[in-house]
Amino acid sequence: MVDIATRVWNHKWKIDPIVRSLIDTDFYKLLMCQSVFRNKRGTRVTFSLINRSKHVPLAKLIDEGELREQLDHIRSLSLSRGESTWLRGNTFYGKRQMFRPDFMEWFENLRLPPYHLERKGDQYELTFEGNWPEVMLWEIPALAVLMELRGRSVLNRMGKFELQVLYARAMTRVWEKIENMRDIPNLSIADFGTRRRHSYLWQDWCVQAMREGLGGAFTGTSNCKIAMTRELEAIGTNAHELPMVYAALAKTDAELAQAPYDVLSDWHEEHEGNLRIILPDTFGTKGFLDNAPDWLAGWTGIRVDSGDPVIAAETAIDWWKARGEDPSTKRIIFSDGLDVEKIRALHSRFASQVNVSFGWGTLLTNDFRKLVPDDKLAPFSLVCKAVKANGVPTVKLSDNPNKAMGPADEIARYKRVFGVGEQVAQEVIV
Repeated sequence: MVDIATRVWNHKWKIDPIVRSLIDTDFYKLLMCQSVFRNKRGTRVTFSLINRSKHVPLAKLIDEGELREQLDHIRSLSLSRGESTWLRGNTFYGKRQMFRPDFMEWFENLRLPPYHLERKGDQYELTFEGNWPEVMLWEIPALAVLMELRGRSVLNRMGKFELQVLYARAMTRVWEKIENMRDIPNLSIADFGTRRRHSYLWQDWCVQAMREGLGGAFTGTSNCKIAMTRELEAIGTNAHELPMVYAALAKTDAELAQAPYDVLSDWHEEHEGNLRIILPDTFGTKGFLDNAPDWLAGWTGIRVDSGDPVIAAETAIDWWKARGEDPSTKRIIFSDGLDVEKIRALHSRFASQVNVSFGWGTLLTNDFRKLVPDDKLAPFSLVCKAVKANGVPTVKLSDNPNKAMGPADEIARYKRVFGVGEQVAQEVIV
């Protein structure tokens, strides 16, 4: 096992680059990329970094030259032969050849497109523009780079023994969390922590700890590189990016209202079983479910990713019942701001009604809260989102208005089209 503290103390980034592979990314990015490659290949998009935690002055903490070095390194990456073989030949979600030959041929020749980086006050403006399948693959590595460089700005000022103690305390914290979940019956939990992790080596350590500590209750990791290296299941389905861009491409209000279902219609043609998971909250969960076509009720489950998770889960259960489906045969995946107490509470409340799973993210792979003075390693909310599609602004409403994004007039229009009423704001932890 890697001695992380010593590796940090002896840091030479060319030995430990922040992103070391094009598959050091979330599995759902590759699934969505294939769908976009097939259905919307010529769409032009802009992705942009958004720091929701304005109190974290990234441009003061992170050297611009070092940031450019890391981003340029990512642009030099391409699939290795072993990575290509794994993607082409492995079984994912019980399916052989998940990735089509034409997509793999394209992916094997891919280099990520240029980026635009500019300092604006205490923050960085970081954007990526181009064809959707290429640009979308910047999201996860860009976030991983910013998160780790912010962490290194703190770690670089620490002594060798200080680092040893820091990581010993952080490891103890993770292990105590794992021990606190061992008694949860029929627990099903995966690592979803790539995008806002402390570092690649730390995420890899957390994944190994989860596997040893929880056994079969640990179902896998969203990180493709770690899944390949550790011979684990790669976990993930789809994200808000798809309906956001499809909606921006709509010409009329009627097409806008239909856009989220067009996304899942395209997905339905490619995937089955446990990959048929609905993410309903992009433009409000209740309105989405109220207007959903009947065939969607036959899908395997729903992922809850914003708003009050109890309300969202109860809404899903009521919807299945109203559509003649048995909730006990369905799956709800909770994935928003999870930690042990929340996991235990949600499992206790819903495990008798539905199949419950958890995608555990930042508070697994980046919980260094209060382990250094002034809490300078506390996780914060950083995202990289599609902000334009063919020149048109994108919108995300969410079930939590604190996560909404887009121009004010377009947000108002989307709320009208999707029938979103008053929303209850929730604290955005990560």
